[in-house]
Amino acid sequence: MAISKYNAEGYYDPTAHEALSKIEKQERKAAYKPLVYICSPYSGNVEMNTLNARIYCRYAVNNNCIPLAPHMFFPQFMNDETERDLAMFMNMVLLGKCDELWVFGNVISKGMGQEIAKAEKRNMKIRYFEYELEEVSADA
Repeated sequence: MAISKYNAEGYYDPTAHEALSKIEKQERKAAYKPLVYICSPYSGNVEMNTLNARIYCRYAVNNNCIPLAPHMFFPQFMNDETERDLAMFMNMVLLGKCDELWVFGNVISKGMGQEIAKAEKRNMKIRYFEYELEEVSADA
């Protein structure tokens, strides 16, 4: 919505225009929800890892973000054993649409390592979290 530089009587009013424009900009910023790529283990204990990924996605929602966890979606219709390369390719495409990469857990799988490397190459913001959802530094 464009805010008029003129008041209700038709007089030029730059002060009110600037103030109202700042308020509108702050409201838009408050409504913004970054798209975050959820990077966590899938293979191995698939049942437990899927449950954890759901928890990580909920954590992102609770932190005003939109989570994207392809490893929760692609196994619904793809075979991880025979279509892994295709799934990883699609993961990288989706990663490119995200604002940040959030890495969960204390173990970095091969696929997670590829996602982290791609995010680093793209200079994306990467955040690391332990299983208990505590954020840790990348050097920890």
